[in-house]
Amino acid sequence: MISRRNIRIKAMQALYALDTLGALEFKDNDAQRKKGLQVLTQKFMNAAELFNISVLYLARIAQFAETDARLRSSKYLPSAADMNVNTKISGNIYLWHLLENDTFNVRVSEDKLDDKIETDRVKKMYQHLCTEDTYLSYIEKEERTAAEDKAMLYFIWKNEMIKNEDFLEYMTDTFDGWEDDKDMVMMLMENFFKNPKTINFLQFISLEKNEYARSLLTSVLEKETVLMEYIEPKLKNWDADRVASIDLILLKMGISEFLFFPTIPTKVTINEYIEIAKNYSTPQSGQFINGVLDNLLKELTQENKIRKIERSKN
Repeated sequence: MISRRNIRIKAMQALYALDTLGALEFKDNDAQRKKGLQVLTQKFMNAAELFNISVLYLARIAQFAETDARLRSSKYLPSAADMNVNTKISGNIYLWHLLENDTFNVRVSEDKLDDKIETDRVKKMYQHLCTEDTYLSYIEKEERTAAEDKAMLYFIWKNEMIKNEDFLEYMTDTFDGWEDDKDMVMMLMENFFKNPKTINFLQFISLEKNEYARSLLTSVLEKETVLMEYIEPKLKNWDADRVASIDLILLKMGISEFLFFPTIPTKVTINEYIEIAKNYSTPQSGQFINGVLDNLLKELTQENKIRKIERSKN
């Protein structure tokens, strides 16, 4: 479910958290490594919960059509409109793929996610949905297609949730990690919509990718001295102490991938850290990371220190 870029971002955030604590916080390297892995694991758990809550909100908004129909028809003097609420959205094919997904139901139950859903907020978002031309056109069609059903859920996510300032403010105020994780949640939701039937909500990160995440973090911590010996000469007129902390972390991560991760192509490493720097550091960081990593790659290649192997495609 989670991509390698997501993993790099979480590893960067964990390393930044350790950097903020400072070396004096730890009695030895093992203590620092242990703390780093704990922080990394917690960051994955937080991101997973925010993704699951986002999916659950999406489902509850779509399901609210049935609640609305029941409440309106039970009025003391219901109108004709009250008696004929269109509940087509509640039968959405992809909504039911989700509701019948055992891994989703286990996650909702075990993590008590419904306790974190505000019913009044769901109602308000559903009521706004009912004023949208896209939704009205959808429910007016008697026939149902899988493509239109998926597009409708995607419309709810993009227009009623992500473009809803009130909802975003609520997520920021309610969940501590939302500001750090919202971009990742959006990427995960995009992946979810590509193939919602196959999502395993009990496996946020595969064993292989989890091992990559842990190895990336520990390689930076354990090889700190060696990595800085490579970096400092390349800073030229830059003072290492004045370079943005995140940029230094990204450089160390990039060099670690050059040297210690033989299946990751060097071009992929450089491109990934350029993009992460653009999004998480200063406006000039992407160009800075590109220049330093490119120079280091040339040097390490000349010294025959780059050993890459082709990954299995099975």
